[in-house]
Formats: sequence, C-alpha cells, structure tokens
Amino acid sequence: MPLQKAMEKESLSFNQLCTIESFEEVWSHYGYKSDFKDVIEREFSRIKGITYLDHAGTTLYPESLVREFYQDISRNVYGNPHSHNPSSRLTHDTVEHVRYRILQHFNTTPDKYSVIFTSGCTAALKLIAESFPWRPPTAAEPASQFCYLTDNHTSVVGIRGATSALGVVPLPVSPEEIEARAKDVAQSEGSSCQTPHLFCYPAQSNFSGRKYPLGYVRGIQARKLYPACDSQGRWFVLLDAASFASCSPLDLQEHPADFVPFSFYKMFGFPTGLGALLVRNDTAALLRKAYFGGGTAAAYLAGENYYVPAPNMANRFEDGTISFLDIIALNHSFDALHTLTGGMDKVQLHTFGLARYTYMLLSSLCHGNGQPVAQIYSDSEFENPSTQGAILNFNLMDCHGQIIGYSQVDKLASLFNIHVRTGCFCNTGACQLFLGITNQEVKSNLQAGHVCGDNIDLVDGRPTGSVRVSFGYMSTFQDCRNFLNFVVDCFVEKPVKVDQEKLDRLKSNTSSKDSSQCLLTMLTNEKPNHIDNREQASTDPVVNEYGGVAITKEAKSHGKAQYLTNIYIYPIKSCAAFEVTDWPVGPLGLLHDRGWMVVNGNGVCLNQKREPRLCLIHPQIYLPSNTLLLQASGMDTISVPLENHNEPHQSHRVCQSKVCGDRVQTVDCGDEAASWLSEFLGQPCRLIMQSPDFIRNMKKSHEKEVSSTALSLVNEAQYLMINHASVDLLQRHITSRQESSDDHQPLDIQQLIGRFRANLVISGLEPFEEDDWSHLIIGSTHFQVAGRCGRCQMIGVDQSTGAKTKEPLLSLSAYRKGKVTFGVYLVHKSLDDSNATLSVGASVMSQWTG
Repeated sequence: MPLQKAMEKESLSFNQLCTIESFEEVWSHYGYKSDFKDVIEREFSRIKGITYLDHAGTTLYPESLVREFYQDISRNVYGNPHSHNPSSRLTHDTVEHVRYRILQHFNTTPDKYSVIFTSGCTAALKLIAESFPWRPPTAAEPASQFCYLTDNHTSVVGIRGATSALGVVPLPVSPEEIEARAKDVAQSEGSSCQTPHLFCYPAQSNFSGRKYPLGYVRGIQARKLYPACDSQGRWFVLLDAASFASCSPLDLQEHPADFVPFSFYKMFGFPTGLGALLVRNDTAALLRKAYFGGGTAAAYLAGENYYVPAPNMANRFEDGTISFLDIIALNHSFDALHTLTGGMDKVQLHTFGLARYTYMLLSSLCHGNGQPVAQIYSDSEFENPSTQGAILNFNLMDCHGQIIGYSQVDKLASLFNIHVRTGCFCNTGACQLFLGITNQEVKSNLQAGHVCGDNIDLVDGRPTGSVRVSFGYMSTFQDCRNFLNFVVDCFVEKPVKVDQEKLDRLKSNTSSKDSSQCLLTMLTNEKPNHIDNREQASTDPVVNEYGGVAITKEAKSHGKAQYLTNIYIYPIKSCAAFEVTDWPVGPLGLLHDRGWMVVNGNGVCLNQKREPRLCLIHPQIYLPSNTLLLQASGMDTISVPLENHNEPHQSHRVCQSKVCGDRVQTVDCGDEAASWLSEFLGQPCRLIMQSPDFIRNMKKSHEKEVSSTALSLVNEAQYLMINHASVDLLQRHITSRQESSDDHQPLDIQQLIGRFRANLVISGLEPFEEDDWSHLIIGSTHFQVAGRCGRCQMIGVDQSTGAKTKEPLLSLSAYRKGKVTFGVYLVHKSLDDSNATLSVGASVMSQWTG
C-alpha cells in the first residue's frame, strides 16, 4: 500500500514529506495574497519563534496598526468630545465616523442600529442586565423570563444574578431543545400579553467553536422556536458575537438580533479595554436606565428629582467621557484588517482551513498500541465553516487511555513557545456537557480545592477542563505543524500510528486527492528531536507509574541511611540560593527564606520566567550583623538591614503586591537597593520585604489536608524537599536520552539539584519514594507532607548563566508520563521549640500515606 510505504521511509525529512502545497490540496483557501508570508514576517515580526494559538483569548495586532495610530495622534489634537472647541469637534466627528464603520462591518446602518461603546463585551452584557425592562409576575401576566443557552459564556449566565431579585424566571436551555421543541408555525400574535422576555445565545461557542444557526434570531422573535413558542409575550434576542466576530462575517440585515455585544480586542488585538453593544433602534426605547452620568442628560436639576435623558441612544448610555483615543484607534484597526485580508469572508475561510487540518490530524493520531491520542470535544467533524469556527478543544490521553491533565500540556507547550488556553474558558455549561461533569461534581470539586482558573486539572483522575487551540487571520500552516509536532514529540507513545479509516473519511469531505499520505508522513516519518523513543517501555504491571520497578515499602528503605544532605535558603524570591550547613527554623519556615522579592516599576513580582537574570543575583544573610548582602558579577556589594520587627517603618513605605494570586502586604527596602537592582537588571525595579505585621495563610488547594499554616513569600508551602535518589535517576534518564541526539548538554547532579530550587535535599532513599509520604521527622523537627510540587518551565533556567533550556522539564515529563511533578511540599506539623534548627547530616524518618 502506498501509505504504508510512505510510513516506512524513515530517512526522509519532514520538509520533503509535508509542504504547504500538500496542505493546500486539503484546503485551497489559504492566505489572502501571494505575498502572505512576507506580510506575516513584516507585520508580526515580534512573534518569530512563537506559535500563538490563543486567538479566541485575544488576537494579535499588526505593527502597521500601531504605527498608523501613533502617527495619527502625533499629528492631530483630539479634545474631550463633550466640549465644542475645534479639537473636541475633531474627536466627535472621528468617533461618529467609527460608529458608522462598525455598523458597516456588520452590514447594517445607523437607521437600524445604534452603537454604544463599553469597556468590553462583559460590560455590554451588564448594561443589558440592568436596563432590560424585566417584569415581575402579576395577576394578569406572567413574569419575564431570562432564557439562555447552557453553552454560554459566564458573562451571559451572570445576567441571572441581576434578575433573581426581580422575580424574573431563569430558564437554561440545552442546544438540542431549541429545535426539538419548536412549533411548525409562528404562535398567534392575538394575545394581549406584553411581558418582555430575553433569549441569549452565542453565535459561536467559545468552548468548542460550534456555530449556532443565526436563523435562531428570527425564529425566537417570531415565537417559532423553543422556549419562545411555549410562552406568551414579546421575545427579544441577545446574540453574543464576541467569539464569532473574530473570524466570521455577521450580517445584521439578514439576522436582526435586538442586542449584539462584542469586544474589539478579539477582532483586532488592539485596542483593548473597549467593546460595544449594538442595539436595534426598534428595541432601544424599551431600555430603562437608572444611573445617569456626565453627558447622558438632556436636562436635570440638582435640587429637585428631575432628569430628562439625552435623546440620542448612544449619549444616553455612555456615562462620562468615552475612551475616545481607543475608539479613534479602531479606524486604523479596520484599515489594517481590510488591507491585509480583504475582508471577513476570506478570514473565515483561511482560519477554518487551519483548524480543520489540525482536527483531521489530531483526531486520527494514535499511540503505538492503537489507542487514540486525543479526545476532541466537538459537535462536528469540521466539514463546513458555516457550522464550525476556528477553535479546536480537546484533552490528550496516554497510551492507556488516561487523560493527561491540561496544566501538564500547558507547561510543556510553554517550553516549546506554543501558546494555548486551558481550563473551562468561562463556559461551565459546555465544559460540563463535553467532559460529563455533573452539577454535584462541580460542587465536590470546589470542596476539593478546585476553582475556576486554577491548575487543578484532574480530580479523582477525571478532567476538570481541557486544552483549546484557536486560530486568527495571521495564523499560518507552520503554526499547525509546530503544534502537531509538539504533540507527537511529547505525548505520543512510539511508533506513531494513524487511524487510517477515520482519516480517509475526514479527507473525503474535500475534493483533494491523496493528500492524506503527506499528512500522515508528517507525523510518522520525522524522528522526534526532543524526547526519547518510548516504544520499548514496559507495560508490565510490576512496573510503577514512573517506569521504575515496583518495590515493597519495606524493601525500599531496608539497609539505607536516610539523612539531610543539603540546606538552601532563598532570601530573595527567584534569586540565587544561599547554601548553609545549619539554620534556624522560624514560624514561616527556614528563617528569612523568601522574605524579600523584586518587583518591576508597576509593582509586579518578577520571577525567573519573566527575568531569568535574577538567578545571577546572590543574596547572603549574616545573622550576627543583621544584614542581607546583595552580590552580582560586575556590581559592588551592598547591604540591606534585616528588618527589626520592633522598630517602626517610618522611612520605608508600605505597599501591596501579589504572590501566586495572594495579595501580600510588603515594605519597600529603599532607594539604594532599588537602584542596584535596576542597574543590574536593566529595568526599573525595587526590593520589597514581607511586612512583619502581615499574616499570609497557606491555600487549601493542596492534595493533602494540612492545618492552617503561615507562609512567607513562597509560592505554595513552607518548605520544598527533593530526594537525591530521584535526582540521580532523572539525571541518568537525561543523559541516556541526550546520547542519541546531537544536542548534548549534560547536566551534572549539582546543576540539576540547583534547577529544582529546593530548601531541603535528602539522601539514602529509593527514587520518588517521597511521593507517598505523609509525615517525616528531620532531626527533632516534625513535618507534614502537603503534596507534590508541580513543575513549570522555570526549572529550565540554568542557575549559573540565566540561559533558558528545555531540560529537565522535557525529560521529566517523558519519564513521569506527563505528570510533571518533582519534590514534595512540607509544613511544620508542630514547632514547639522556638530555638529549633536544621542541620546537614540530621537523620530523616518517614511515614507512609495510609
């Protein structure tokens, strides 16, 4: 068979087997002009080396947009549009022109719709929640209904919060019910009931990319579709266009929704913090507004309850001065979009083709044992851009069919400079539907510590969210290829296999001929560069989950001396370690560990992911002189006094910052330290320390229950401990993998220990035995294990140079089958001795979970 022969050609390179020409055989609507590649390189040079696949989060702006906008505001004086001087009139006229361009973009006119500028789509939805004429039930008429598709963004469902106190009936509607429970003809208009109801649905699901029929707009308004067909009254439709408008054309002349909210950054990338609500003029008179801000009144009295709203719809609802410079920037946003693409029809075809190609390959990809690599969450097979957008949602699975947590995928993707989105994407309804999460499980997951937006990706082995890739008008074929290669390199058990029957069926949806052969060879013929071939991995049940031979708990420690080999403190968060042989233990952990941190000019905490050169700063603490020394190559050493808790902080300002989402109160350490750090790092910085009066408690999101514990500026827990035996095993795995590659950059044991930035290193144990501990005693100090430490790309920073590398995260993920954890968190179980210390050589006694 030709396909089998192609899969056997190991010597052929990727470029020989899969080219842009072969992609175009599958989808011919790629790019906009013959110089598409040059345009991308010229307009988006800043993303060179980055595979950006989060366009549903925000798309990217072209450089010409910002350049033209800058030239505009450099040449012109734009005044406050509420004034009447020449600069203000220029602003007013320019803004009105932008309103017209917006309506033109959606194929409608000012006679039909009004444009109300807001801070974004969410603010537009909130405006509707507060101004729609909701009616409570009366003896003569029923209450208003707020009906919404379960596949809706949180900001739509949140309207329920504003209506619950008004007696409004909330009615969630599943996607299947709309047409399944419809009536054949429009319901009689003879009823005198005038109760207003609102039905909300997305033109495109931000979760799966499913495009819902725009014909629902007229169907609900005419009371042909459920739930309108079952309830008397007047029905209005809110069409959420935030996800849809980024890559698809919307014709409001054909589909006249009453309310259309969206955000401009999803369409253009710039400006941000700006959205709009389009309101059908026939509906506008219904809206009621309580608060009135500057510019919204025709007349009012300060001494009497008298107010007349402005007659113009936009003026009535735009409180205060609008963000007029951002609105003026939209002129250049529209210009850039049309110049580069030629219009939304072409954008839709281009982006859909990329999504469809990715879907075909990913859904057909299998492990060496035939198990599928991905579970894709979609209602379609990407046959048509009118029913499916440029979004692909999925979870990856290992060769045993177990879900790989989305946070692990996200971490490795970041290592490869691939930007994706993970979680539930502010769409709980769709997430529950596709992942099979019950209402009770959502509540139970919350009790287990999982909240929206965190990285707890699995609870009891079941996913709490997924991975989403999405495409924009500047996405390229290379983005697809980079992503698919990443999946193959990092998550596919070799040899790579493909579900040929499924791929042939998907391929038959186009007129392309024999293009699947090239698509397959892309995944099967190229040898991975970054991960070892795991086809020899044993699946024998006596092999544990990390590839090591299973040993009984008794055998693991038999004959082994367990002791503390190293102690490290990190006085300044993300800076170099300070190694000691013995050190005092305080209520927050090792005394002065992560007591300070560096923040940028905006007060945001810097870490090695943002600024890897932090590792070149070597802080040292001298307790006898009560000083912290700052040292770095090429810099004079300076000292900072350790804060005396008994002295007031009159000379240093108190400020607030954040650590891992926690708001912390800190004290600025003065101008000398700030100048020193700013000079070394090449950006405005300041050194701050945790306020001695501030108590920060440990979060309850860890896998093991721990008592309330006070923390310093650490990320998760008081201590991080690693096992020397685990480091040894990982180092051998890295070495064996690198011996078969051209990129041989060995990591010795001490370098590898430094990458993991642990406080405590223990020796004399079997690899990864520490993962199963519940308690331990080091010397005379008792500790409780709070959970495993999840790793990110920060362990790729060479602590001696600041250079970023892909090891050891890549090998760690490969060895631990996608579970990127290394080391365990510890907290004090009890600390009765205020003079307690830890010393190198102290014995270690452990207790197993259960």
